[in-house]
Amino acid sequence: MNQKPLQGVFKHIDFIVLDVITLQVCFLLAYWFIVGFQNPYRIDYYQFQAEILVLSQLLVISFSQGYKNILKRGHLEEIFSVFRYTIGILIVAVVILFLTHQTINVSRMLIGTTLALFVFIGFAVRTANKRRILGAKKGKKIGNSLVLITTSDLVDEAIEKLTESVSFQNHFVSGVILLSGSKEDIKGDHDIPIIPLDEDAIKRLRSTWVDEVLILQPSDTVIDRDLLNTITDMGITVHFTLALLNDDSWPPLEMRKLGEYKVLTSGMKSISFGEAFAKRAMDILGGIVGCIITGILFIFVAPAIYIKSPGPIFFKQDRIGKNGKVFKMYKFRSMYMDAEARKAALMEQNKIEGGLMFKLEDDPRIIGSEKKDKNGKPKGIGNFIRNTSIDEFPQFFNVLKGDMSLVGTRPPTLDEFEMYDDHHRARMTTKPGITGMWQVSGRSEITDFEEVVRLDRWYIENWSLALDIKILLKTVYVVFARKGAE
Repeated sequence: MNQKPLQGVFKHIDFIVLDVITLQVCFLLAYWFIVGFQNPYRIDYYQFQAEILVLSQLLVISFSQGYKNILKRGHLEEIFSVFRYTIGILIVAVVILFLTHQTINVSRMLIGTTLALFVFIGFAVRTANKRRILGAKKGKKIGNSLVLITTSDLVDEAIEKLTESVSFQNHFVSGVILLSGSKEDIKGDHDIPIIPLDEDAIKRLRSTWVDEVLILQPSDTVIDRDLLNTITDMGITVHFTLALLNDDSWPPLEMRKLGEYKVLTSGMKSISFGEAFAKRAMDILGGIVGCIITGILFIFVAPAIYIKSPGPIFFKQDRIGKNGKVFKMYKFRSMYMDAEARKAALMEQNKIEGGLMFKLEDDPRIIGSEKKDKNGKPKGIGNFIRNTSIDEFPQFFNVLKGDMSLVGTRPPTLDEFEMYDDHHRARMTTKPGITGMWQVSGRSEITDFEEVVRLDRWYIENWSLALDIKILLKTVYVVFARKGAE
């Protein structure tokens, strides 16, 4: 029977359990030091504080990546990681106590001493556990016996990648079967049996201790179907991969089912159903609030726009959304009615190199831009709307519809999208957003479109709900400080 490896945070369940126990040990030590040597769990007042610490710790574990690459961290990185982890527990505990109106029912001295102790004791426990795991890995061969089946030219690289990976810590390579080439072609000195694929190799698989088989198929070699059938008939767990797919340039892969086909799926970023649900829920909530604010703004903005430039209050335009889908994007109209017709004549003044986005300093198409302040800068109603980002508020309706998200990439116009190179299209693999990395990174100062693409790719590849919240908070600051908008 094949046991699936633990995924995500539970891959390090031993560290999680040790951290939970360690925090309670620190709670006991702090209690004994401050109050006296007795059992705090028998006293409701102190039992409540212990429960708050456990709940806060479990929430931090669930919604953070504090255990990612834990076995690869050095001592300095680990102490900082434990410190961040402890601060997270403190923040969550404070929020819970504030929301439940229980702030007066805790001892600040006890909680503070507990968390201070945890920084040092938790670091020591984690370090000891890492030494145990890595020490066992370097000692005698323990775990699942794995036979590698591949060609002679891939053996050295394959064994190195397997044995140096943390995820391989519960395995060891017990032998190699060559699809082509000979043992003499292998440069490394590997203290394991290396034999060609023949009847003797199959007999060895039948009669020796083999838990799993890894077939690493080169792009120029076809795997014999009879070999696969023979191994699966034995009931041995088979891992199959293509050498091509393990190139560092390939995005992460996962197995899925498409119709009746088993397929390997790759993409810039894969997110779980829960993450997608949370992002959409945040969009709906933000969209509702945004639409209400838009309605209030309309009362004041609409007359000002119409008096200066009679015509529609809202401006709608075809934009490119996720994966090339066309949608209508809405804004408060901040430009004169002939703005699109005048755009071609102004392309030479475009600040964004290459014409893949359009950004113009002191754009004369903006309503009231002919009016200047004492510094010669335009100060019409259109400039005010754009500088304060009021023109963006109707896009909350697009968010509610599902065409856009609160946070994403800037949606290009149809003519901009037609000029995209292949790598530019990567920024359209997520829903466009009202705000994003470009907007909070000083958009008026960024004139190189490749930098915009780099920021968008980074956002997509590193997306998390926490990153969206961080960008939203930074957007509020940018809007109120009037930074980056023109």
